[in-house]
This record gives sequence, C-alpha cells and structure tokens, in this order.
Amino acid sequence: MNVKYLLLAGLALPAAPALAQDAAAPASQQIVVTGRGLDQTPATPAYDVQEIGRDEIVSTSSGRLEDALENVAGFQQFRRSDSRSSNPSAQGVTLRALGGNATSRALVLLDGVPMTDPFFGYVPLSAIAPERLENIRVTRGGGSGPFGSGALAGVIELDSADAPDLGLFTGSAMLDQRGETELSGSLAPEIGEGYAVVSGRWDRGKGFFTTPEAQRVPATVRAKYDSWSTSARLVEPIGDDLTLQLRGLAFEDNRVLRFAGATTGMEGQDVSARLVGRGAWQFDAVAYAQWRNFNNRVISSSTYKLSLDQKDTPASGQGGKIEIRPPVGGGHTLRLGGDYRRMKGDLKEDAYNASTGVLTAHRFGGGVNADVGLFAEDDWELGPVTLTGGVRGDRYAIRDGYYRSVNGAGITTIDKTFANRSDWEFTWRGGGVFHASDALQLRAAAYTSLRLPTLNELYRPFVVFPVTTQANENLKPERLVGYEAGVDWQVADGVKLTATAFDNKVKDAITNVTIATNTRQRRNIDAIRARGLEFGAQATFGQLSLDGSLAYTHARQHSPGTDLDGFIPSQTPAWAESATVTYRPAERMLFSATVRHVGKQYEDDQQTDVLPGATTVDLFAQVPIVDRLSFVARAENLFDAEVITRNQGGSMDLGAPRTLWAGLRYGF
Repeated sequence: MNVKYLLLAGLALPAAPALAQDAAAPASQQIVVTGRGLDQTPATPAYDVQEIGRDEIVSTSSGRLEDALENVAGFQQFRRSDSRSSNPSAQGVTLRALGGNATSRALVLLDGVPMTDPFFGYVPLSAIAPERLENIRVTRGGGSGPFGSGALAGVIELDSADAPDLGLFTGSAMLDQRGETELSGSLAPEIGEGYAVVSGRWDRGKGFFTTPEAQRVPATVRAKYDSWSTSARLVEPIGDDLTLQLRGLAFEDNRVLRFAGATTGMEGQDVSARLVGRGAWQFDAVAYAQWRNFNNRVISSSTYKLSLDQKDTPASGQGGKIEIRPPVGGGHTLRLGGDYRRMKGDLKEDAYNASTGVLTAHRFGGGVNADVGLFAEDDWELGPVTLTGGVRGDRYAIRDGYYRSVNGAGITTIDKTFANRSDWEFTWRGGGVFHASDALQLRAAAYTSLRLPTLNELYRPFVVFPVTTQANENLKPERLVGYEAGVDWQVADGVKLTATAFDNKVKDAITNVTIATNTRQRRNIDAIRARGLEFGAQATFGQLSLDGSLAYTHARQHSPGTDLDGFIPSQTPAWAESATVTYRPAERMLFSATVRHVGKQYEDDQQTDVLPGATTVDLFAQVPIVDRLSFVARAENLFDAEVITRNQGGSMDLGAPRTLWAGLRYGF
C-alpha cells in the first residue's frame, strides 16, 4: 500500500472513537480551548504588521499557501514559480526585496516552530496546507527579538485552525482543465476537554510546459507534480490556565522540471510539543524535532542526459524556545526567554559526463550549525504612548564542516575538513506607537537582526546549466540594521489606510557573485540596502470589501571596488502590488477577484538577464448548495499572462498559465 495511505490511516485511527462519540454530542456543547500561543504584546503595532484571515487564506485561486502570502506586497520567493513547478531548494522566502539568494531571509513559524529546511533554508510550502490555518501574521522588518535568529527580513507566523474554526469535518475535491486534482480533508473531534485535528492533502497533475514553445526539444516535458502531506494536532487543557499542544507533520513532494528525467523531490517529518500557561506568570515553551531529505537529478540542456544526481541530502533540526512573562505591573509587559536550534545535514551526489554518461565523481559534504539565543524585551504603556525595547544575544557555532570528492575510479581527489568557529552576536530592537486619536496612530521602530549562512551555502556547489555556483566555507553571518516609520489611519467605519517608510541594510550580505565566465561563488559583499514605501488599504462596504497592498523598494548592492557596486540584487523587483475585491452576498457565498503585479527584475548579479514585469488576474467563487456543501470555481492567471520565472542567457522558464478549477467543498 502506498505510504500516503498508511500515514493517513495511522493519523485517523486514534481519533475514530472520539469521532463516533462526539458525532452525537449536543450542539450546545462548544469547545473553548485554544491551540495558540500567548497573545500579542501591547507594542506589536509599533512594527509593520499585516494579518491575513482564514477567509482570505482559503479563497485563493491556486489553493496554495504562497498565493495567500503574495497578498502582502514585498513577500517573494527566490523565483516567481509556485510550489508545483519550482525546484524546492529555490523556495526561500523573503520580505522587503532583500532577495538575491535562494535561502530564506524571513523566519517562517508554524505554531511557534521554524519551518525552514535545516540544510538548504527553503520553506516546504506544499507541506503547509492553507485549509489547516486560521491566521497568518506578517511582520516586515522588526528584527529578531523573541522570535529567534533567522528573522533577518521579518517574521511570518502561521497559526493552525482550532476545532471550532474547522467543524467536525471539512473536505474538498477540485479538478482543473488539465485533469489535475486536489483533495483534502480534516476531522476535528472533541477529546476530553480539548480536541484533536487530523488532516490530509494530496495534489497531483501532469503540469504545464515551463519551457517556452520556441525552446522545446524532444526531451522537453511538462512540470509533473505529485505531493501529499498529513498532519495531526492534539490540544488538551491540563490545568485551569495550562494547555498542552502536540503536533505531527509528514509530507512528500515529487516534481519533474523541464526535461524528461529531471526529477526533484523533498520529504520530511516534524514533531513538536508546546506548553502554554496563561496564569499570572504567563509562559510559552516549545520543543521540536525535524527530519528532511532532498533529491534532484540534473539533465544536461545540450545532450539531455543525466549530469548530476543529488540522490540523498538528509538533514535534521532540533530545538526549542521558552518565553516567560512575569507579572511586573506598572504598565509593563516583560518578556524573558531563550531559544536553541541545531541543524545538521549531509549531501551525497554523483556527477556524470553528460556526453558519455560515465560517472566522474562521488561528492560528499555537510556540517552542523547551532545557535543559542537569550532575549529580554519590555513594552511600557504610558497613556496614549506605548514604548518597546529589547536585546538579544546569540552564541552561534559552525562546525564539523567537510567536503570530499571521489572520482569514478574510486580515488579521492578532494578531501577537506573546515575549521570550527563560533562567536557571540548581539542584536536589539525598539520602537513606539502613539495613539493620536481613536482613528489615528503613529509608529516608529529601529532594529537589528542576524542570519547564519546555511549548510547549503557553506558546503554545497551546484549547477544550473551552463552556470556553476561554488560554495564558500568562509561565509560570515548576515546582519541587518533597519529603521521605519508609519501611520495607521481609520478613515471611516470599515476603511483603514496604512503607510510605512523603511530603510533596511543587510551587512555582509550573501549573494552569488560572478567570478568567471559561467562561474559564480557565494560570497559576502559589503551590503544590500533596501529603502522604500509600503502601503495598505482595507475597506468594507456592507457585503463588498477591498484589500490592497503596494510596495516600492529601491534596493542596491554595495560592494566597493567590484562591478557589483550599485547594481540591483538579483531576483529583486522595485514594484509589487496586490488588490483583492470580495463580495459576500450570503453566508458561505463568496466571490473575489485579485490583481497582482510584480515589476521587472534581474536573474543575475550582472543585470544582464531580465525578467519582465508581469500582471495577473485571479478569480474565486464559492456558492452553497445544501447545508455546508458548496460548489467552488477558481481561475488562475485568467488572461494567460506570460510570467517569466527564469532567464539565463535567453534560456527561459515560465510560470503557471491560465488554469481553471471546479469542485466541491464541505464545511468551509
């Protein structure tokens, strides 16, 4: 039996007795236990925070998490492809146009647990089903503070939906015009005084041609995909003010990219435990363990034969966090705590002569990164003014690094071990918000933050033909210094406008630097500086609502004495906009249209390969049929705009074409 079905059955069986019992429970019984962490602190509005609610999360045209996140202008992946047609290792996410690197510069948390891959630093977006979420909170900038290291460009916090949000059963089945399918379902029975949530999702399809028609060859194939994920949560009160939360996640994702045989995939398993105390001494304690793997087969674009088999990249991550809020009084909310994260990974790959098919090398590499952080932060409420300030110290270690290459005859040609290194880094953040009136608040903040180089950046070279990118074991951590100021204005009932001006500078920014023809190396450059403006608008007029987000960013590389100085970082657009109009004429009935624009950006650090700007239009409709059953229709890229996602010397990849979906939902 396929492993996906075994996992689904295994997750569902423990909930079956409770499901049978609770199906007959009186409708008046309601679950009031929450599966979230502690509430946001009073000074949260001092930073540039945007929230995405459940209705918006589950009504995207693609049904994928990255689609919902793109409603926040300034959010971007390294490439414009979504998680059906991109290489998983390119799914790094960032904010504020601080790109130029496939590694995540934003910290992504699911129920308090970091989701970035321990080896590569990408986010397994296809494993996080939007229908499992209740809320997304995006903090652009803001520094690390109590969130943990890695929040260089900001933090994306994902909160799972509780049982009352989901109902006892939810499910959906969708089909598009290419015959691709999307199936998902969840059970959320009461267990004791708490509840469990068991869910599964399976997406598969033959995909579309990412290669432009004029560049296709007999070896060109569609971007086929087949992914599944299962998740289980248990939330149980174990005292008057104490809640235990247990979570497990398992996923697998397999894709085909561009050529026959060019397969890529990832898999993973997560377990975590969280204890939240809401008494006089509030606390939030999280512990987790993660296991990941990645594989990738590179096909030569000239001979269409296997040139590289990244057959095994096992990685693991362990860590935890504790935050305590003592009842100090006097208008203060004090946060004290610490966190730990250890990341270990190894690569095992085989290189081939793409002309002859002969094995040329076995390559091995990897190492361990670890970080221990201590933080303290205080919010002080002084009438209409709330001030906040915090400090953080990180003790990081980069150790056990190695790289080895053995030729086809079994002779070791490269055998390197790299010196261990460790150090302390101190960061801080502070800000304030002034409630000028019931309708107007002014805010300002300054911050610093830290990101360690990933094991991938330190030890793994890679090839995207014809360009080879070398690793660099000497990379230093990136450090950001940022400032911002903004205004939130409640213009009228149901109408809110926001504006933020920011100046963020990443010192020792890690980017891919061209050092010879078709050869690049990951290096620290002096800095990437991004200055810009962010605007938001939310308006509700009865059954009609509008949500809009716009970001303009002037980003430049600073690298005196090199030809990079003054250039725009790769994969970085100046303009990004998103606007959604939603009409809700009745309960469970919804119609929405989303327009997005991403401006011109460059593929490379030399500003030679252009990715033109692109504008897309998406539609969503949900119409109730009976009880909680609804008909759903979705349209991705309605006008079939050409979205170029990769351009290397004229060799291009395209994003998703017009895709039309129809299906049924129950319980949404």
